[in-house]
Amino acid sequence: MKLIRRNEQPHLSARSDQPREMYFFYEKNTGVAHFNVEAGADGQFPVEQAAGLLAMHCMVRGQSPNDYIVMVPAENDFLDGLKEKADKLLQAGRSAGSSVKLTRREDEVLGGIMRSLANKEIAADLNLSERTVKFHVSSLLAKFRVRGRLELVREASRHSSNAATATAPATREARADYGELPKGFSSNSNVLPLVKRCMA
Repeated sequence: MKLIRRNEQPHLSARSDQPREMYFFYEKNTGVAHFNVEAGADGQFPVEQAAGLLAMHCMVRGQSPNDYIVMVPAENDFLDGLKEKADKLLQAGRSAGSSVKLTRREDEVLGGIMRSLANKEIAADLNLSERTVKFHVSSLLAKFRVRGRLELVREASRHSSNAATATAPATREARADYGELPKGFSSNSNVLPLVKRCMA
């Protein structure tokens, strides 16, 4: 088994108050994280500990080490400009998304789609023919630039949530709807950027 490591910078001192790198082991097929190991006091990858844990997980699951990938924190120079570029693209996407204009009837049909109603049920609710509803559904798919109803629901939800977040800042109560944060994390925690390292 070969672990592909990134270039290490020399460690000046191994102090206990400095955060150590974490190595996360993910299953290739599912993307599920099964375990992680922390770098040793010298800042090096703990091969013996990781090999033992990996062998144990493989034995229990009937897998091989090749079924796993290792994720490690990325070097800062890998991420130069990433946040700024992503922010610009996100802003551009939101401004493009907010330009979707719907007729009153399209809005009513979209409401039915959002409630998971079939064309026949939407037609009955709006007192329209099923063919007219199909026409409006096609028009909605084209306006949102999607291929199917599930994508349409997702995009329409995203557009309506963008409008809501633009007008109302997130409150602590609203953030609480997402559930508890994992142990050791606070709402002020920085998330470590990760980059894939394959095992061969």
